[in-house]
Amino acid sequence: MANCIRIIRGDITRLQVGAIVNAANSSLMGGGGVDGEIHRAAGPALLAACRAVVARQGECPVGEAVITEAGRLNARAVIHTVGPIWRGGGHDEARLLANAYRNSLSLARENQIDSVAFPSISTGIYGYPKDQAAQIAFATVIEALRQSEWPKQVWFACYDEQTFALYEGLLAKWQHSEGSYSQQTHGEG
Repeated sequence: MANCIRIIRGDITRLQVGAIVNAANSSLMGGGGVDGEIHRAAGPALLAACRAVVARQGECPVGEAVITEAGRLNARAVIHTVGPIWRGGGHDEARLLANAYRNSLSLARENQIDSVAFPSISTGIYGYPKDQAAQIAFATVIEALRQSEWPKQVWFACYDEQTFALYEGLLAKWQHSEGSYSQQTHGEG
């Protein structure tokens, strides 16, 4: 696997990547947390693009993903995915969260996007336990990267120190067991 995984503690909207993944709600109209930050940073073009998607195909179901232009972001595209709301773990949350990552990466491949930055999907207001979400995200991304050369780089942009530490630990375990190439970046992006 020639792909690279990077972990950063910082603001996902500042990254210069092919696509930023937005932890969106089903309406795609912006909201709180990272969704609101991405919409604010991207400007009105992102909202217009999301409205066009919803007009064309309806709301985005949980676990699915759609792609739009990126507005003012330093990215080629925004991939919007809807993660599950945590309801205790017995409502298919793990499968739906893995699907959110898997479907986002599939869109990146289809659009030949070489680098993708993920936030920690569903761990904010949706309440998914950060440690479980990080394990699902990391395992799903590793599995997808083993199956394809695209994207070349996957970033995990961690908003807080706790999330950064979780991903840093997962990356260290993976590097040790696989001997694979990856990098870590600490600090603002």
